[in-house]
Amino acid sequence: MAKSSDSFTFTVGKLDAGMAILLGERAHLIEFPSLLLPPGATTGSIVNISVSQNISEEKKRDNEFWELQNDILEKYGTTLPEPPQLQLRNITQTSITLEWPQLNLATAKLRSLDIYRNFVRIAPIPSPLTNTSTKLSGLAIDTDYSFKLVLRTTAGTFTSNILRTRTHTMTDTSGISVCFGNVQDSVLLENAKLALNEMGAKWSDVIQIDTTHFVCTTPAATPSGAQVTGSVSSAPGVEYQKALQLSIPVVQPQWILACHSEKKMIAIHPYYLGASPATPMNSAPFTRPQSMSQASLPSPSGSRASPVTQKNNRQSMPPPQRVTSTSPPASSFVNQTQYQPPQIQPIEPTPEEDETSLSAQEETEDDDDEMSTRPRKGTMSKNFKFPPPIDSAVPPVPDLPTVSKPLGHRDSSLDTEEVALSPSNAVAEVPAPPPVEKERSPSGNQNDTYEELGETEEIELN
Repeated sequence: MAKSSDSFTFTVGKLDAGMAILLGERAHLIEFPSLLLPPGATTGSIVNISVSQNISEEKKRDNEFWELQNDILEKYGTTLPEPPQLQLRNITQTSITLEWPQLNLATAKLRSLDIYRNFVRIAPIPSPLTNTSTKLSGLAIDTDYSFKLVLRTTAGTFTSNILRTRTHTMTDTSGISVCFGNVQDSVLLENAKLALNEMGAKWSDVIQIDTTHFVCTTPAATPSGAQVTGSVSSAPGVEYQKALQLSIPVVQPQWILACHSEKKMIAIHPYYLGASPATPMNSAPFTRPQSMSQASLPSPSGSRASPVTQKNNRQSMPPPQRVTSTSPPASSFVNQTQYQPPQIQPIEPTPEEDETSLSAQEETEDDDDEMSTRPRKGTMSKNFKFPPPIDSAVPPVPDLPTVSKPLGHRDSSLDTEEVALSPSNAVAEVPAPPPVEKERSPSGNQNDTYEELGETEEIELN
């Protein structure tokens, strides 16, 4: 079998549909596609297969591969997401408003955007692809804070700059941001705007994220709408409704003038829409009113009471009053007259009734004297003593007579026989003790609730 460096000889061993088995010189077996065999080749045919390297095609393939890699690197590998730049928009005594430019993610995908306060994660930013600002409330007055944003993408994590700031004091009014609504008095509106400019505050006609107060004198959209009842123009304005939804306090322009005159933040509760702006401002701003138990009540003379008097006056309720039988009870309701018992007209007694009533009155007075010394039912007086015993002692037994003669001897002078009496057969008669006199029960008092003494019992002594 001829052999060359570029050609190899094989024998077709088996020809099947689609595949042919070629046998080499050293029992090499090769599966070869039957479509590549020369026409007319069958089982047992001898074929030569030439093998050569195609260098030009290899170069073309390599060039196409590296061009694709360069395009991927230029599009996805050289441009990275930009870290957000955090900026301060507005700051007040208890809140801060932050903003940043639109996020540039390049070709990466957004995972999350979180806000950090004092290097502690607070919450994720809602809708970070469209939202570019946030407002944080509930801060402490005159306190240092630091803020930053952390951007997480499929291309990595990127951190913004650290923004350090300090909340305002009560005398700093530059953080006020007002949205003006419908103010009917044009002069009052101009004075309020001039006061805001002098305080370093800002104002606008639309509600923004850093708006702190909504100022108006009527919720209607137009000045004429406040006077026309039942018309479409009398409905609340859009900005007024938005202020209610965002929980922005709605105040009157007099609040701005009060802050300007006091040169500090003033409590807004006397200046709410609908309240009287003439309410005196005696309490300090943002302080809780003092309770009645802590307030020092003035003395009746008008001067300041002493500390002892103030301590005694610090009570939430007056002491309870004892109601006597002579005075009617005071009413516990306001503006209610006291109870007046019905007056009974006296009936003039007849002469016979006068005598009877006088005797009954005397007996009642005697009974009252006894009852004043007697204890009440269920109690015992400390001065109680048992009555002295009644002289009811048993009389002594007389001595028995002596017998001078023996028994059985009959005296001629006596018809009877003298027999000595022994104590065993002697019976002594004991007189009964005299009855104890009962205590006289009061006959004039029918409502007497005291118990009477029981009857005495006779006891025989043997």
